[in-house]
Amino acid sequence: MRKTTLLLASIILALVLACMAAVLSTAPGLAQTTTVTLVGAGDIASCHYTQDSATAKLLGNIPGTVFTLGDNAYPDGTAGQFRNCYKPTWGHYKKRTKPTAGNHDYYTSGARAYFDYFGWRAGRPSQGYYSYKRGRWHIVALNSNCDYVSCTRDSAQGRWLRHDLADHSARCTLAYFHHPLYASGTGSDTPEVKPLWRILYNRSADVILSGHAHRYERFRPITPNGEPDSANGIRQFIVGTGGAPGEGQIGPDDPNVQRKKLGTPGVLKLNLGAGYYHWKFVHIAGKTFTDSGTNECH
Repeated sequence: MRKTTLLLASIILALVLACMAAVLSTAPGLAQTTTVTLVGAGDIASCHYTQDSATAKLLGNIPGTVFTLGDNAYPDGTAGQFRNCYKPTWGHYKKRTKPTAGNHDYYTSGARAYFDYFGWRAGRPSQGYYSYKRGRWHIVALNSNCDYVSCTRDSAQGRWLRHDLADHSARCTLAYFHHPLYASGTGSDTPEVKPLWRILYNRSADVILSGHAHRYERFRPITPNGEPDSANGIRQFIVGTGGAPGEGQIGPDDPNVQRKKLGTPGVLKLNLGAGYYHWKFVHIAGKTFTDSGTNECH
């Protein structure tokens, strides 16, 4: 009888320990934190080329949240171009997309077709900026079309950004918008977004993603004034590689660029973990360029 009792007690204890292990393995912060994935690019779809279809295929093989860095539908961001050009390619992943608008999207008045197509995912049509959380990261999508939605510190967007960052005290922060503050050559850098950069820098943001220039560039961590800052700087990626034909470059490379490639469509895949991020540029079939690395958050 005693042996039977001891056997039953052992079985019950084993079941309790198994249940506790299952709970601990799923409880946030009690087990190894799972990374989350962001993947995307800017300068994407047109009915006059096929590279957008090739980059869309990459999205189909990479799970996670899809970001767009503006200029979603060429050449004018019309309803027809979103319906006939974007929808058959990147539109397959609309349900997991968090977009931003580019200047070509605003070629249609007020970027109306862009906001109609993406709906609530794009934020309010009068704003086009919003934030969300993925894993341990705070993600901010901004509107860098400063002629339409002001980018100054005391603008509605600037005030919203300051309050949003103050309300979300995540260790790791990533922001994305269409226009880069700095870019190699001439014609793509956008000083109008510097106030947004300053707000993000002052709140210890880690990464900024932009498009606009139809190429890939990775910068060292820098200040809003373009000074190297390995301790507190923001790393900027330009990923204008979603499909639009590459452009030539007039002028020298930016001194803070660590890696650059023209003429290779692809997407940037980011694995975001607790206190770190890993990046990898994924090229389309037939190309060979890639870039990858890992950094800790501030």
